[in-house]
Parts: sequence; C-alpha cells; structure tokens
Amino acid sequence: MSMDAYRSVRVAGAALAAFIVALALLPASIRPLAPAHAQDGPRVAVPHPRANVRARPGKVPNPAPAVAAQPKSLPRTPFTAADDAVATIPGMPDVRFWADSTADFEKALPAKPGPWLALSSGGEDGAFGAGLLAGLSASGKRPDFSVVTGVSTGALLAPFAFAGPKYDEAMRQAYTTMTSADIFEVGGTPESFVDTWPLKDLIAKKFTPEMLADIAAAYRRGRRLFIITTNLDAERSVVWNMGAIAAHGGDQALALFRAVLLASSSIPGAFPPVLIDVEGNGKRFAEMHVDGGAGGQFFVAPAQLMAATADYRLPASALYVVVDSGLQPDFQVVERTTESILTQTVGMAVKVDTRLMLDRAYLVAKRSGVPFNVASIPANFSAPSRGAFDPDYMRALFQVGYDQGKGSTPFGSAPPPYPAPPAQGSPPSPHPEKTGANR
Repeated sequence: MSMDAYRSVRVAGAALAAFIVALALLPASIRPLAPAHAQDGPRVAVPHPRANVRARPGKVPNPAPAVAAQPKSLPRTPFTAADDAVATIPGMPDVRFWADSTADFEKALPAKPGPWLALSSGGEDGAFGAGLLAGLSASGKRPDFSVVTGVSTGALLAPFAFAGPKYDEAMRQAYTTMTSADIFEVGGTPESFVDTWPLKDLIAKKFTPEMLADIAAAYRRGRRLFIITTNLDAERSVVWNMGAIAAHGGDQALALFRAVLLASSSIPGAFPPVLIDVEGNGKRFAEMHVDGGAGGQFFVAPAQLMAATADYRLPASALYVVVDSGLQPDFQVVERTTESILTQTVGMAVKVDTRLMLDRAYLVAKRSGVPFNVASIPANFSAPSRGAFDPDYMRALFQVGYDQGKGSTPFGSAPPPYPAPPAQGSPPSPHPEKTGANR
C-alpha cells in the first residue's frame, strides 16, 4: 500500500471510528436506528431502562422521546480556507499551531531534550493511564516529562501527568468516581445525540486556576504540554500549547484551556463540537473543533517527521507511550444490524491503526537513538462493564494500571506482540457480554 493510500485509509478509518465510538458510548435510548427515507422525517428511539439521565440544574430530566424531529442546522459566520489558515486566538497568537507544520512544531519544543510522554485516546479506559501514573509516583520512578501530549481521554489525563504527583488524588477521583451522568445528558442537540454540559462542568471543577498556575510555571521552566484537537472545517489537527495558554493568565486563558480539553474529548456526532473564536485576515469567526482522535490515536510529532522515509530525530531523551485501549481481538457473534456490524468492523480497524502508530513511533525512537517505552492494558484484563463510564469497571482498570506502574516493569521496550491465533476447541468466555478494554 502506498503512503498516500495508507493515509487515506487511516483518516477514513479514524473518522468512521469516531462515529462508531459515538454509537458505542450512547445509551440505547438515543442511538439512531435505520435512517428514514425522507431527510426531514421523524426518527424513532426505543427507550432503554439503563439510560442514566441527568438534567441541567433547574431543568426537568427528559428521557429520550419516542419520536423526535431532526433538528435544523445552526447558523455560522462564513469564512474561507485562507482565513482559517492564518487564524489566531485574539490576544493569544502564540498558543497553537497546525499539527502538520514541522517548523512550528520544532519552534514550540523545549530548548533541552528530556523524556516525552504521549497519552492515547480510549474513553473510560483512560483509567488505566491514570492508575499507571499514580503507580509510578508511588514507586518513585515517575519521570519529570519535558513534553506531554494528549488526545481525547489522553487530553483530560495530560494536565494531571504534566502538573505532577501533587494532582494524583484529583486524577484518581476523576477516573474512578465519574459515571455517564457526569459526562452527558440524554437528549440531542442540533449537533449531537447528547448534551455534554455535565462534562463541561466536570472540566471546570477539575482544572482549576491553581492547576493552570502550576502548568504556567512549568512552561516557563521549559516544559511543554500539547493537546490535540481536530479542526473539522479544515480537516486538520491542531496542537494547542497549553502552557502558553496558562501563562497568559486571566479568565480568557482559563476559559480557552477548558474549551480545548472539552473539544479534544468531543466525539463527533455523539457530543457537540466546540466552537472556538478566532481572527484571520481581519475577520472574526468561530472554528469547529472535535475529538483529537479523529486525526490519530496519539501524537508524537507531525506525520511528515514520523514517516519511514524521513530522517528526523526526536530531540528527546526517551519516548513513553501510554495506550489507553485494548489491542486484542474481541470475539463476538455479531448481530445482523448496521450498528453492530460497523461497531465490530471499526473496533477492529482502530486496534490495527493503533498498532501501526505504535510501530511507527517505535521505529522513530530507534532512528533517533532514544529508548522506547510503552504501556498498554494487559491482554488478560477482563473486568465486565455495565456500560459507558461504569465506575466499578474504571476502578478495576485504575488498579491494574496502578499495580503495573508500581511494579518492576511498568513499560515494555517494544510494541506489544501481536496475538497468536486462538487455539481450536478453546473453552467459551465465562462472560457472554463484552468484557475488559476490548468490549
């Protein structure tokens, strides 16, 4: 397969994966069924007893209606690709760059090499990475990372990883006590199947002015925290220099910091996008940003620099990658429904994509002459999950990560081996439902 074909397949797979993950996260009461023949016709939703409904304060909870008309498109200020290409945040022109800009990437890096940490996407499976970091702190072996990058759930985890062990308890609570009610409210918006005002509130509670002050201080000492979002208008990934945002200080910086975290974890179609006000060519307009995972499961450097044909060498002393998702095949007799077929297909594709990205990161580390370290959810993890953001499941996964982080070998020195074919006549799974990080 050519590099262009590989990139096309990867981008298409990531976009479709985002849609499928959106379906997987949604309670059955609000998942779309077969499309109606008419674009403006009603769509039927079947109530589900497990739906965890939370209402905005002062609002009566509204379980998914039996029949709901498709909402109309919301208005937007028009702008051009040329406007967006040069757009900046008013008053903060130095806080972001395109993820495909090698010059801007190199300019944003620390002056001195140090260990780099890349945190992957994975939804509630981010509990593994949180536990791993806490375990590393407990063992006294947690590196002082000079660069931390985060995508999707990795974006929410990255500030804790960057700010240091002081925030381990807040990190543990965030990844072991939340439920789906802390993430979304059942009931669609014109842009999504659910409303994520609870997640916005949760981000406001967890990422405080005190944390921003600590991140700003680390930024001034030369460390870097990068969060990746997807600019859906441009179909390009954006790298946000979160330390630079924090260093600006004030309410505007705090609001932007939180908006970026929300955007990087906003699964397109499932969660509302985040509109970020910018200015380009003398025009004010709002860009649409969604989950950073639409452009890749984790981020180390621009794709051009990661290519097998490149001679770029990472200015790092070591590369660490934490994979907050399962990598093992997951057998399931697939139901003959569109959702089930697509979910199983793209779930498989995402695992393949993650492995390809790991292989590329490994080769770049070797080419750069720096140690490669990777941690991923153990293949034997099989705690059952009752649904999205099940706190019992997340606590079990946090503990697995904690034990691994505190142990003698928290990281492997090469990507996890590919699984062997299942033995013929092997006994059936003790749990008929999906289990573990591969569910």
